[in-house]
Amino acid sequence: MTPDIQTCPLIFGEVLFDQFEDGSSVLGGAPFNVAWHLQAFGLQPLFVSRVGDDSFGRRIRDEMQQWGISTAGLQMDSSHPTGVVSVTITNDEPSFDIVADRAYDHISASALPPVEPSLIYHGSLVVRTQESATALAMIKQRFDVPVFMDVNLRPPWWQHKTLIPLLQDASWVKLNNDELDIFIEGKTEPLDKANELLQRYNLEMVILTLGAEGAIAVSANGNHASVVPTQSLKIVDTVGAGDAFSSVCIFGILAQWPVNTILERAQAFASAIVQIRGATSTQKDFYQPFIHNW
Repeated sequence: MTPDIQTCPLIFGEVLFDQFEDGSSVLGGAPFNVAWHLQAFGLQPLFVSRVGDDSFGRRIRDEMQQWGISTAGLQMDSSHPTGVVSVTITNDEPSFDIVADRAYDHISASALPPVEPSLIYHGSLVVRTQESATALAMIKQRFDVPVFMDVNLRPPWWQHKTLIPLLQDASWVKLNNDELDIFIEGKTEPLDKANELLQRYNLEMVILTLGAEGAIAVSANGNHASVVPTQSLKIVDTVGAGDAFSSVCIFGILAQWPVNTILERAQAFASAIVQIRGATSTQKDFYQPFIHNW
């Protein structure tokens, strides 16, 4: 079963450019990457974010239009520039400065186009400011639909007290083992910790990514599954692997796939992403084998 082509997940959050010391820039942001993949899969996501009235903002709008993503939820800000992350490389190790007070920190709930979303997706970076956090809360209040929360903690841009209400509102939560340790103490086994998070916040599903060890998922109906990645991958970079994983999870949830199918297909797609440069592909052919198999 695949979702109806009219299915409209609302994807809320940041879009930004990674800026490197050599002057190059790469378009990204976890919510943007997820919307990009979902559009390629045949859904019609409404991407809700905010960009500056600048060259980066215009480039984002152009990229979305060329890929077929609706720009109806992309707000323009004449006071704040488009989001950027400054990336520096020292001894082959990257470090990141997620620049503060950017356009996506000022998303307005009042600027939404008419929409009837089937699901709301958001991360955790976008709630670093009260303005965007309030917009997200208003959107969730306006639409009585399930919420997929993709935990993506980036110091210093998160606080424990702001994350708890987000977990309480969510139906599905995806996070990694280090992030899970922040919420669940006193347990050592990943499956036990995931079950504890599921029960504590009355979630429908917890998806726990474990890097090279794959991923596990537990659901409220008692089902759980695990997946291990192929060991023979030729990894180019791991940028956006988690976003690729999330996008297939969302597709699978909307399509009502069994939990083991969701994990297997999410892992397969994430494994393909790490074998190309960057977090997304602009080639339709890249996505076609997955669509065909599904």
